[in-house]
Amino acid sequence: MLNQLPPVTRALLIANGLVFLLQLTLGNTPLLNFMLWPLGDFPAGMTPDGARLSVGFLPWQIVTYGFMHGGFVHLLFNMLALFMFGSRLEYTWGPRRYLTYYFTCLVGAGLIQLIVATWSVSSGVNPYPTIGASGGVFGLLLAYGMLFPRERVMLLFPPIPMQARTLVIAFGVLSLAMGVTGTAAGIAHFAHLGGMLFGFGLIQYWRGRWPFGGRRRGPWKP
Repeated sequence: MLNQLPPVTRALLIANGLVFLLQLTLGNTPLLNFMLWPLGDFPAGMTPDGARLSVGFLPWQIVTYGFMHGGFVHLLFNMLALFMFGSRLEYTWGPRRYLTYYFTCLVGAGLIQLIVATWSVSSGVNPYPTIGASGGVFGLLLAYGMLFPRERVMLLFPPIPMQARTLVIAFGVLSLAMGVTGTAAGIAHFAHLGGMLFGFGLIQYWRGRWPFGGRRRGPWKP
């Protein structure tokens, strides 16, 4: 089945799966510095030889956080969405443009989450890491809704069919509402919104539309 997928989507699925196996094998402690932490230096216990262990933001975390997951269900839903929406987008855009788009959304989501998490810590909230491909996945969802707005997609919970653009609007509004109200703590709602925001910005750049004027920068859809 993996052999039938386009190359970038297949590679992303395999990479996320392998990193999850690494998490299961090693545990999360050796991988703390690959999670996305707020700006600062925070105690994280002691090493086996008695040295102080600390964590904080490191530049590579803005990418590596997107390949780690908090459990099998977290991984399953993100990879299912990557499979459903990413494959179609890669066939439409081609591997290079699709890869550029995915990592723009992933990094953009990480930057927004970094700002939010750092502000939260400065307000007295205990430091916490962010992991998961959801920021990139939400960007893919946005692109799918913009390219194929009238296509019907089926939710898993509840199993209700709806148009792709309706799904995008619903998820965007829900993430914004939950992020502002603090509902469903432990979910990086602003990272989801960041992925959608950066994805929208890149699509508008390719289209040569607001806030980027000028000519279209290559085909963004067939």
